[in-house]
Amino acid sequence: MKIRRVQLDLTTRGEMTITNITDRLQDIVSKSEIREGLLNVFVAGSTGAITTIEYEPGLMKDLEYALERIAPRNAEYEHEKMWHDGNGHSHVRASMIGPSLTIPITEGKLETGTWQQVVFMELDTRSRDRRLTVTCIGEQSQSPFPQFERSRECL
Repeated sequence: MKIRRVQLDLTTRGEMTITNITDRLQDIVSKSEIREGLLNVFVAGSTGAITTIEYEPGLMKDLEYALERIAPRNAEYEHEKMWHDGNGHSHVRASMIGPSLTIPITEGKLETGTWQQVVFMELDTRSRDRRLTVTCIGEQSQSPFPQFERSRECL
């Protein structure tokens, strides 16, 4: 079993900056030489999120509109009563999306769908420097369970 951990640094432009990190993650997997395993990407902080989307302008706008309906910027938040920083909605949105994502690695490739990209979402109201922790865990050679390799059947 091999474990490789690296950090990705990003600078965002502020709220609703959506950064496609798929190619950077695949590059990390390729350099790790892990053929079968898992990749986890995590952002430290309570106003950033990691998810997957089809990275195209229409869907990115749709996602922004959906988040505005779920956690509106102009709603009253208890967080703001305490901190007065205007980002209560950012914390709620990030909590709902989540700070991490785990993706299978199969034959040295991230197992994502054709139109599925991994993205970091900046949900804070200001630009930020972010550090993502990427951890690859797995085997460098073939699967330790060859009888299940490339099987799509459920047991």
